[in-house]
Amino acid sequence: MTPLRVVFFGTPGFAVPTLDALLSSSHAVVGVVTQPDRPRGRGQKTSDAPVKARALASKLPILQPDRLKSPDFVEAFTALRADLAVVAAYGKILPESLIATPRLGMINVHASLLPSYRGAAPVHRAIINGEPETGVTIMRVVKALDAGPMMATVRRPIGVDDTSDAVEADLARLGAPLLVDVVDQLAEGRATETPQDDSAASYASRLTKDDGVVDWRWPARRIHNLIRGLHPWPHAFSYLDGRRLILLRSAADDEPSRSQPGTVLDASGDRLTVATGQGRLHLLQLQPEGKRALSAREFLAGHRPRAGAAFGSEPAS
Repeated sequence: MTPLRVVFFGTPGFAVPTLDALLSSSHAVVGVVTQPDRPRGRGQKTSDAPVKARALASKLPILQPDRLKSPDFVEAFTALRADLAVVAAYGKILPESLIATPRLGMINVHASLLPSYRGAAPVHRAIINGEPETGVTIMRVVKALDAGPMMATVRRPIGVDDTSDAVEADLARLGAPLLVDVVDQLAEGRATETPQDDSAASYASRLTKDDGVVDWRWPARRIHNLIRGLHPWPHAFSYLDGRRLILLRSAADDEPSRSQPGTVLDASGDRLTVATGQGRLHLLQLQPEGKRALSAREFLAGHRPRAGAAFGSEPAS
């Protein structure tokens, strides 16, 4: 097998295991393309994203274009003489002219079982929708979003209490060796490509803070899925006694309640139980806006709800 010259496109932590796997392979990573530096974290200080930090540590050439069609970037990318480009959560749509530049094109590490959950937030949307399983698909990059032929897949069950950060970390770990296997197959001329069934496709749109609004008329299990699917960002939230509360951890049951959805059923000890449209939701950890995360017991020690209090989707008028 003749080793390939590979350019890596990626930005967040999800992409780092794949970059590490390529660096440990027989192939040569000749450059890394990552998004421009941006303010990050609570202090909004400019810092290196995880892929850039890893590339710096490995002394790899780094390109951070503002525009992928800019002549300077296209010239620099072409000069890397890549046989193949590997994409893992880069975060921008790649133009056709760029896709066609490497001799063997581009392949992508996508965190879903395609054709389900094409798009920007596949792990989060799968958990929000209560899916029992997800996975990673290695696919060829084409002009249409996540619609290219599939080259390999690996599956992972989703537990009833799994959060998106835990699932995503597992998928990053599972996808890395799978990607290297596909790169080996391409180098040896034995890779196979299976077209996706476009009629079965679904889309995982980008997350916004508005996705976190809890509707207490929903079943408890649906709200529980929202809470774990939006962890660690942007988080599910609700209002109680005029205060915005971020909901971090929960449990759900199907015990019926005659109370109006959102009504606090129990607020004692370590129990903060809320009526929903179907079943009850137990809030295990929550965070008053601007404060630290609290267990239910800690929260109730200083914020015991009044009798008949109810959670709502907006501040009380």
